[in-house]
Amino acid sequence: MAVIHHTVLEPTKLELLTSWLPSRPWYRGGAGGPELAKAGGFRLDDPEGEVGIEFLVTTDTSGPDPVSYLVPLTYRGAPLDGAEHALVGTMEHGVLGRRWAYDACHDPVAVDRLAALIEGRAQAQDQNVSDAVDREVVASRTGEGAASAATDFAAFTAADTEESTRLTTPRGTTLHLHRVLRPAPDGPSPAPHGAIGHVTGAWRTPGGSHVRGMFAALYPA
Repeated sequence: MAVIHHTVLEPTKLELLTSWLPSRPWYRGGAGGPELAKAGGFRLDDPEGEVGIEFLVTTDTSGPDPVSYLVPLTYRGAPLDGAEHALVGTMEHGVLGRRWAYDACHDPVAVDRLAALIEGRAQAQDQNVSDAVDREVVASRTGEGAASAATDFAAFTAADTEESTRLTTPRGTTLHLHRVLRPAPDGPSPAPHGAIGHVTGAWRTPGGSHVRGMFAALYPA
């Protein structure tokens, strides 16, 4: 499992995202730029131990109503070939040195691990504690084809919409990552219509309460 280093980052993750988020089609803020606070998230382990994978939830309070975003990031010790368009920025890590931070929806290691989470081959890890499973993140398979569909993601294309990022394989299997998060009604989150697998999780509101909602859903070809 990945080791969480509690150290200094320059710039911080939220500073990187403050510059990057307004360039996204799903960003809801105004021209003045976001005012971000960390609201939750989880990590996934890279079996090779080379890539840090974090699904960060951040809330923007710059507008009249707070908006929470799911921002998956990967952290690498060297640039990812062919992913210049997905670079969020670089930062200096107090232990690991220079790190390249990417939008994880364009990083094949992160997409493989998210598919593995839905398939039941991976577990969500605590965002801040090493070797600790995050019990707030729940992955469910709701169809017999979920396992085989998840393994399709050896190749994929990523496309942003005004609400989400859709990762589509050559066969047509689609992993729908929610970017703009919305709390679900009280009780277990129902599976999205037509989905054969999904991931739900929790985050904090600006007032300090915890809410749950949909993070990602898997749809067959």
